[in-house]
Amino acid sequence: MGIASEPASGAAGDTPESLRKLAACLEVALEKGKCVVMMRRGPDLFAVCIGDPADEDAKLTAHGTIPAAMAEELLDSATHVGLNRISVGDQTYRFFRSFTYVAEAGAVVFAPT
Repeated sequence: MGIASEPASGAAGDTPESLRKLAACLEVALEKGKCVVMMRRGPDLFAVCIGDPADEDAKLTAHGTIPAAMAEELLDSATHVGLNRISVGDQTYRFFRSFTYVAEAGAVVFAPT
């Protein structure tokens, strides 16, 4: 299982917006001991939630939306299935990216490690 590394950068302009958004969501997920869950909500939009998709009794907490283009950048070039490591500014984030179903819809899960 490989680790994807995004070059560390001091300036926010050097880091793609998609990774900055993911990093912000991972910060919230880490504080709550949960995962970031991303689900398509139309042709141009993905919902971002915080929670545990494996816990069917607990609802996911909505954490906003992101454009489909940003989500596709995250999924196609910025991260991969399995263990990942990205650096945003001087902070490094490690997470495991996987796929699941939430309410019969596909969902990508970013679980902090």
